[in-house]
Amino acid sequence: MNIIVCIKQVPDVTEVKWDENGSLIRTGLPSIINPNDRHAIEAALSLKDIHGGEVTVISMGPPQVEESLREALGMGCDKAILLTDRKFGGADCWATAYTLGLAIKKIGKFDMVITGVEAMDGNTAQVGPEIADFLNLPLCSYALEIKCENGKVNVLQNMGAVVRELEAPLPCLITAEKELNEPRVAPMDKIMEAYEKEIEMWGFEALDGEPANFGLKGSPTRLRKVFTPKRIKGKVEILEGDPVEASRKLVEKLKEHNLV
Repeated sequence: MNIIVCIKQVPDVTEVKWDENGSLIRTGLPSIINPNDRHAIEAALSLKDIHGGEVTVISMGPPQVEESLREALGMGCDKAILLTDRKFGGADCWATAYTLGLAIKKIGKFDMVITGVEAMDGNTAQVGPEIADFLNLPLCSYALEIKCENGKVNVLQNMGAVVRELEAPLPCLITAEKELNEPRVAPMDKIMEAYEKEIEMWGFEALDGEPANFGLKGSPTRLRKVFTPKRIKGKVEILEGDPVEASRKLVEKLKEHNLV
């Protein structure tokens, strides 16, 4: 099986800052592979262990993302591609999916695309499904288990209170939940070998896309303001009475504050 994994490098901090365009300021921040994407890498490597084939990992971002790609190579991925160009900067989910989708088209033959469910610095869970839509692939999201047989994939999908089973033909796109697996740790010798491997760098000119669809210019959404909410200490009021009486008082209180 030839599998493509899309990963993102994210800041390894709880407090982040944004510029006037709503883009994350990454300068000086320690970075890691997005935690959900580690499960996507592990899923691909596990399928490779069973079925053979090749795993290609791709990411979009500044040159420093190369470190995360080398870590993925150390885990066992065979090839790595970095999409890096100033024209890609400031991309929202749609523009990111557009760029990654073009890269996947350029790679060509594949049986499966795997992404993490969402990135910890955005929590939108949109990029994976948007790539599937762009490439017209069946989407199996929130995967808790993946099995492949006879040109089809069977996925157990996390639906919150219930789990349902999906079946789709290959090729398809899967978004991996953190409960799917336990990501392997790259051994030191493999990490050292990863630094000897070539990472392909693809810029704007390498992708056959519309210039207006890349980066900030191609993003239909904008972040107006990002901030850390302040904790507000309020007083606690105990509503006396039986459950019916207490419920009535609660509704009255909510109405007073225009909450219902």
